[in-house]
Amino acid sequence: MYSPTPLAMADLTREKILQAAAAEIHRQGFQAASIAHILASTGLTKGALYHHFPSKQALGLAVVDEVVRTGFEERLLNPLREADEPLDTLLAYMDRRIRDLSDDAFELGCPLNNLVQEMSSVDDEFKTHLDHILQAWQAVTEQALIKGQSQDRIRQDVDCEAAALFIVSAWEGCWGMAKNRQSARTFRLCMAQLRQFVLSLAPVMNSSRVQPATRR
Repeated sequence: MYSPTPLAMADLTREKILQAAAAEIHRQGFQAASIAHILASTGLTKGALYHHFPSKQALGLAVVDEVVRTGFEERLLNPLREADEPLDTLLAYMDRRIRDLSDDAFELGCPLNNLVQEMSSVDDEFKTHLDHILQAWQAVTEQALIKGQSQDRIRQDVDCEAAALFIVSAWEGCWGMAKNRQSARTFRLCMAQLRQFVLSLAPVMNSSRVQPATRR
């Protein structure tokens, strides 16, 4: 029978703490997150937690880098980087978000959006780590638009840097409005308009090549 090595066990313990902390921070926000609740949900001791994370801030930053950012990279950024036609990948992802999210998704909101709103103005380290995610999102979106220009999917007069910044900003704004109203309909309306903005970047002669909106 396979027995995990001490190193593997340490990795499993660390991951268990990270996931529990991510859930607690998502529910309560970072500042109100309870170490006691995190420990209770894992069955671990305070010593085990502080062996891996020397402070609550270190734990929170690890959640940002290893849970929030990694999840976002896997869901959207890596597929955009790897896509032969990233514009289709972007539109398809937007369609899935418009179609699939229910009101329940907005009870707690987007982990990234929540932390940006809560922590960017009060903690410089959090601000830096969160901005790395936003900058990566903007850069990958910009490269997707630039590739779209090379494929005659995006007009040559489009400022791809500015358009990418707008897309990321508006996307996060859609989450904020939907959470405030606890409304999937608000998110769908907002994201549908953002999708139309992306479609408007295409040359008129190529508009038929752009993926049609998902029927809802």
